[in-house]
Amino acid sequence: MRHFGIIGKPLGHSYSERYFTEKFVREHIDATYHAFAIDHIEHVQPLMKKLEGFNVTYPYKEAILPYLRGIDPIAEAIGAVNVVHKGIGYNTDWIGFRNSLAPLVHSGEKALLLGTGGVSKAIQYALKEMGIEWT
Repeated sequence: MRHFGIIGKPLGHSYSERYFTEKFVREHIDATYHAFAIDHIEHVQPLMKKLEGFNVTYPYKEAILPYLRGIDPIAEAIGAVNVVHKGIGYNTDWIGFRNSLAPLVHSGEKALLLGTGGVSKAIQYALKEMGIEWT
């Protein structure tokens, strides 16, 4: 059996555990998915030994970087990770933002970006890739 999860704190807002548990049952995938509300990023170390992969949410998208075995070049450029698979960090937040925004904006337009955390960094990366200035 394969084991997956999500780390963050708080996690009361997250639907990930229910979503992936139902998906694994529906698609006959021999795996588990659990939410781990950890108080400190150091607590991720034992989880990394147990889990094949996990999602990373607030407030650990940047703090997890030193605990990774490696990092994807895009996640490294962004400076934040939201997915870890076998100890390697990735960022897929920027793709979701880009795909959601692409039909609504055009290269050369400008955006006002509020925030400085891990998601904000992913949005900055997506805007840059789309040729959109931001302040």
